[in-house]
Amino acid sequence: MPGSPSPLHARRLLVISTLLLTATFAGCTAIPADAAGTLDRVRDGEIRVGITHNPPWTDTSGPPAGSEVELVEQLAADLDADVVWTEASEALLAEALRQGELDLAIGGFTEDTPWTDKAAETVPYVDAIDEFGQTKKHVFLTRLGENRLLTAVEGFLRAEGSQ
Repeated sequence: MPGSPSPLHARRLLVISTLLLTATFAGCTAIPADAAGTLDRVRDGEIRVGITHNPPWTDTSGPPAGSEVELVEQLAADLDADVVWTEASEALLAEALRQGELDLAIGGFTEDTPWTDKAAETVPYVDAIDEFGQTKKHVFLTRLGENRLLTAVEGFLRAEGSQ
């Protein structure tokens, strides 16, 4: 029949298609991945969390407290990890995330955070009305490139009943 592939051509197409599908599915097992293996290090270890003072989300006037601190402590318990807190300004926390000195940062960050060039933001986990009557979607920040950690944090936030 004119225009039909020869049996040899059809067989080559089948082999190439099979190889492409195998390569595609083999690659899927590594996604999402952490470039620095953060989630593996954190499990059964310690999670390094940056915190900035921003009540009621975070309060650093004494031992860390606030609604986001409670969430991080629950996340750490789920990961069987100890929390190591570092208090600093937002700018210093974002830089520490970029340099890999922190795994996570909290402090009332919102989805319009200016730090996305240094940190990855989670999906918004709660809506809140600010002092100007504007709805703000709150996020946590994680290290850029640590996608397994980001996915784990987002899964935790979703399971906790956030958005």
